[in-house]
Amino acid sequence: MASLVGAAAHALPCVQRGLKMSHKKILLALVVFSMLTLLLHRTSRSSWYHKTFYYSCSSSGRAPKHTAIAFLKTHKTASSTVQNIIFRFAERNNVTVALPHHSCDHQFCYPRNFSTRFVHPYTLPPRIITSHMRFNASELRRLMPNDTLYFTILREPVAMFESLFSYYNQYCLSFKRVPNGSMETFLNHPLRYYRPNEKFSMFAHNTLVYDLGGDNDHGAGAAGDVYIDGFIREMETIFSLVMIAEYFDESLVLMKHLLSWDLEDMVYVKLNMRTKESKLNITSTLPGKIRAWNSLDSRLYNHFNATFWKKVHQVGAACVEKEVQLLRQAQERLMRTCFGDQLRLRSATQIKNKELRPWQPSSKVNIIGYDLPGNLSSSSQEHCLKLVMPEVQYSRYLLKKQSLKNRRKVVQRQPPKAVVKQAYNGVGLVQATAVKPIRHHYLSTKL
Repeated sequence: MASLVGAAAHALPCVQRGLKMSHKKILLALVVFSMLTLLLHRTSRSSWYHKTFYYSCSSSGRAPKHTAIAFLKTHKTASSTVQNIIFRFAERNNVTVALPHHSCDHQFCYPRNFSTRFVHPYTLPPRIITSHMRFNASELRRLMPNDTLYFTILREPVAMFESLFSYYNQYCLSFKRVPNGSMETFLNHPLRYYRPNEKFSMFAHNTLVYDLGGDNDHGAGAAGDVYIDGFIREMETIFSLVMIAEYFDESLVLMKHLLSWDLEDMVYVKLNMRTKESKLNITSTLPGKIRAWNSLDSRLYNHFNATFWKKVHQVGAACVEKEVQLLRQAQERLMRTCFGDQLRLRSATQIKNKELRPWQPSSKVNIIGYDLPGNLSSSSQEHCLKLVMPEVQYSRYLLKKQSLKNRRKVVQRQPPKAVVKQAYNGVGLVQATAVKPIRHHYLSTKL
């Protein structure tokens, strides 16, 4: 018996050492597992993109990504797709986006002139703004940081007017009163149907100039030429880049260079598209009539289309084309990741997930969206969902997310215990917790 006790006492330190070694091995295994998990997470994200995405036309070193941006989202110009790119960038980089107050829905109370009053207080102070508004440079400068870069997008007036006419046919009375909803009938005698003071009339006449904050009903002829020339010069002093919808990928490459972003930040799918049946036929006589009726928009587009190609040549046309090809290759890989072998384009009524149903302007226009397959991996699910999420849902999602973030900050700033005061309610003394209303001093202190 004594010998057994002695043997046990002799073996105890060995057991303890063995246990220590086991603990060390377990700890080491946990560290290795954590590192592998992190590596796999990063790999799953980077596997979306190719290493050649770090190719750039610029020969200088890579500058930090610019996050103070104001994108003027014009109507029917592929601006929803640009907005989605910016929303996803903001989420990945934890950048605050200015979003409309509930009373404005998902736009900054358009068609009214933009005001800082339209911004939801839980999205202050912002670094990015990109929702629909009527441009107001002075108010935006009050809201945004001093290093903000401004850019927008234009579309060829003929294609844009057709899109406006069909999309807003039931909202714009100037369109709605036209017999049989005929665009040709409207253009033959536009002043017979157009009422400049009616709600949504800006969709019927020089919409680009209106969105940019200009006078869309300024007279034509020599007076109109003088006005639009001065307006163009003003826009050139504000906007660092004016993108062109017809050259969307090239525009994204210029946007990338302006903001020092990566090509991986620019991947997209087209959003807010109409079915072929919802598009109107443009006969050979209509383009001239559309340009004449929207002469201010035509002058604006022609000018910035020319300056766009000057910017392309400044960067290097061959180099821009190289990056465009890389971007399109990434689009193909992205499509395969999110949709497999078949792109799942659907009308709104066919999309089961309500978070992916695009807004329908009327029963006469069918806007198509995307359905995601049910077998996506967890790592791909979130990426693909945000990629195809329509404007209205994404705006509400970001507002909810930023509101929760704001509330956490408020809670952290509150004292540990609430101040309890006595108040007279007309009958006797009662105890009430003193609560100070949340006030935002950002705008007043910035002035």
